[in-house]
Amino acid sequence: MIIEDIMTSKLITVRPEDTVKKALDIMNENRINGTPVIDEFGHLVGMIVKADIYRFLIEEGHYDTCPVDWVMTKQVVTGKLGNSLIEVAEKLRDNNIIAMPIVDEDNKVKGIIAIEDVVDYLMKKVEQ
Repeated sequence: MIIEDIMTSKLITVRPEDTVKKALDIMNENRINGTPVIDEFGHLVGMIVKADIYRFLIEEGHYDTCPVDWVMTKQVVTGKLGNSLIEVAEKLRDNNIIAMPIVDEDNKVKGIIAIEDVVDYLMKKVEQ
């Protein structure tokens, strides 16, 4: 099983210059917990998850004007096209993360895999 078979390829992304408020609104509207941050060329530059935003909100700040770039994780753990489900699941577990962008050889985001995707896949396999 390669990751392309279960990753979400309909990407919801934000840009580094988007506001933290916009990023949280996008996540809430789409019922997701995190999203890749990409530049104008589609290259991965970070990852932002709700936990990052909630940690940021503990400090006084300008939630509605602060850019995503201030809050996002810049050293992103990624999967690669062609990785197996086991490889990706191990990365999620070993790095204690809830979602991971899947990138190609040019670091362009091609999909995202979340813990929920792995669980959904396993539940379908058990039901068969």
